[in-house]
Amino acid sequence: MDAVVSYARSAGVRIAFETRGDGSPLLLVHGLGYGRWGWNPVVGPLAKRHRVVLLDNRGIGESDVPSGPYTARMLAEDAVAVLDAAGVERAHVVGTSLGGMIAQELAVEHPDRVERLVLACTTPGGERAAPYPEPTQRLLAEAASLEPAVALRRFVENALAPGAPGPLVDEIVALRLAHPPDPAGWQAQAAAAVAFDGYDRLARIAAPTLILHGTADRVVDCRNALLLAGRIPNARLELFEGLGHLFFWEAPDRFLACVGEFLA
Repeated sequence: MDAVVSYARSAGVRIAFETRGDGSPLLLVHGLGYGRWGWNPVVGPLAKRHRVVLLDNRGIGESDVPSGPYTARMLAEDAVAVLDAAGVERAHVVGTSLGGMIAQELAVEHPDRVERLVLACTTPGGERAAPYPEPTQRLLAEAASLEPAVALRRFVENALAPGAPGPLVDEIVALRLAHPPDPAGWQAQAAAAVAFDGYDRLARIAAPTLILHGTADRVVDCRNALLLAGRIPNARLELFEGLGHLFFWEAPDRFLACVGEFLA
């Protein structure tokens, strides 16, 4: 059965979301260039225990694409509007990559809305964060000179661990081709990631926090997980040895076990 898409209004911007399952509310916030489909490997099992709320961040999917640049705080306000529209007062929040930056903003600025927080393959941002790894910087510089299909596959491969199985790469490439991002929306989201700096506010996060990161992440340096764990009070850290940025696609069962135990 196809999911029923609903819409929240956030400062006049329409934000698409859906809910699945029953139980304690769980908000999933994805990263740059990925819509709700980006949670495909884990959303079904999570919905067996939780009322899962998935959104398309502004700029992608079925959400509006207002002119940018966006900010993480703006995107966090969109997430609050989605919780309001879904009738959710307080939720566990899982954010990955740019979604992890949005989740940090949510936990700092709206602590009453966040029960437990999971930050996956993300960064505190700013000058004190570990910079983007060299493979990603090289690929970004080279991408404009590549055929679009080649560039897309290279970006997917870069988001997985070196030597990731071809069928997994094919699956994600097919999904990205089926859900192409709006170029203006992608740029506006990217601006939010580049400008984000939550380092000095991490101590204000009161929600119990779990930090997850793949040690072979070529998109967000794994050292950022250590920074987050060192500055968020009583945070727990678990590293996924040898896995990449999309580690929950590479090892969904382990991701589900970690998150399930933490949220329980």
